[in-house]
Amino acid sequence: MKFSTSSGSTLHTVKTQAVAVGVFKGGQLSPDAQALDQAMQGALKKIVQAEFKAAAGDSLVIHAPAGLAAERVILLGLGEPDTLDAATLRQAHAVLAGLCVRAGVAHAVSTLCTLPCTDGSAADCARAAAQAVTAACYQYDATLSETKPPVALQQFVVQCARSQAAAVRTALAEGAATGAGVNLARLLGDLPPNICTPTYLGQTARQLAREFKTLKAEVLDQKKIEALKMGSFLSVARGSAEPPAFIILRHVPRTPGTAAPIVLVGKGVTFDAGGISIKPAAAMDEMKFDMCGAASVLGTLRAVAELDLPREVVGIIPSCENLPSGTANKPGDIVTSLSGQTIEILNTDAEGRLILCDALTYAERFKPAAVIDIATLTGACVIALGHVNSGLFSTDDALAEQLLAAGRAALDPAWRLPLGDEYQKQLKSNFADMANIGGRAAGSVTAACFLSRFTKKYTWAHLDIAGTAWLEGKQKGATGRPVPLLVNYLLGQCAA
Repeated sequence: MKFSTSSGSTLHTVKTQAVAVGVFKGGQLSPDAQALDQAMQGALKKIVQAEFKAAAGDSLVIHAPAGLAAERVILLGLGEPDTLDAATLRQAHAVLAGLCVRAGVAHAVSTLCTLPCTDGSAADCARAAAQAVTAACYQYDATLSETKPPVALQQFVVQCARSQAAAVRTALAEGAATGAGVNLARLLGDLPPNICTPTYLGQTARQLAREFKTLKAEVLDQKKIEALKMGSFLSVARGSAEPPAFIILRHVPRTPGTAAPIVLVGKGVTFDAGGISIKPAAAMDEMKFDMCGAASVLGTLRAVAELDLPREVVGIIPSCENLPSGTANKPGDIVTSLSGQTIEILNTDAEGRLILCDALTYAERFKPAAVIDIATLTGACVIALGHVNSGLFSTDDALAEQLLAAGRAALDPAWRLPLGDEYQKQLKSNFADMANIGGRAAGSVTAACFLSRFTKKYTWAHLDIAGTAWLEGKQKGATGRPVPLLVNYLLGQCAA
């Protein structure tokens, strides 16, 4: 997909397969729609008055419009003009891209990014547009008997003023890279667990390192993991015939600065049956999505490498399966983590924290400026926040606010939940330094409290994406969240 800008062209003379303009409720045409209406001798206005309500998300395609060089005009509803926000514009671009993909359009022009927006600039809109368009081109056919034909949409042009062109081009590149990272994360999440194994995730990291020269991949096998004494991680892996993998993917920029690296840690349980504490059969197939934290780390590193951000970023992924077997963890087992702390396993389905804690200890060796872990960790977070916000926990107020702001700007929101010492007592064990669960009350909080015990040597935040990493029902599939939040955060750190 190629993204570009156009400035100064008379819109009705632009040769394209589709030109998109905005329309507000009450039939109010955007300035570019008014220009097309004039070239169409008032026909556009008549069509809008007759059949287009222009609610946010609405669309109408006008084929072979008289007086225009474009093959079709796509009207996009924007709701009330006084409340036009970035989310509405992103939705409009997603609708536009979907229409283009279904119609086999190869070249499209958008005029929406220069419209006055309550919470974003033209560059912000362009960034979101490129991400939405890239995401709309995602199609899964990896395990279908017949592959789908390639998406026709190859060129997307944003109309803007010359004074805005440079900033918009930069934003388009950022949005396109983010969208590509989202699509990688979605693909990894959507693949079945007999294909997307820990070994496969390691191979994906190595493939990214071959594709992008700034990436360096290392995959530790079971013997190397044992040598490191990651007893907590290995205790989860031992229930499966699939070997574990501990993946390190580093972005070392061509022009590195002096700032300490930022480390992303992603939970990579490629299938979670719950172990001996086995899950109910209903919807257990969705537990292939339990590696979406790992997928988001790989997707983010892909975007970082494509943009060649001037900051070292390290991705760490502990990956295994969690299955019941004669060698699996048992409730009551006690394991020793890489940190030396002992853990009493009271529930084998609370396995994500058992693999993450060793990865969080491993992260110390990079002397990081910040560590952010991303995990489909608790059903309790879904109960608390639903499928809108990811759960955010942090021991550092500044880092938490940076992540919240990045999520708001990227339209990938998170909500901060408490992480007080008063919750820590729920993890008390009579036989080990801590238990791996703290009871039903505040389940997502006590899970974060558990992780916090392994993060004393650096600034840390935890994103619980159990409610946002995938969709259920007819639309079942990975979302690629929180790649937009993470990329936006890293962009901000590079600009600081």
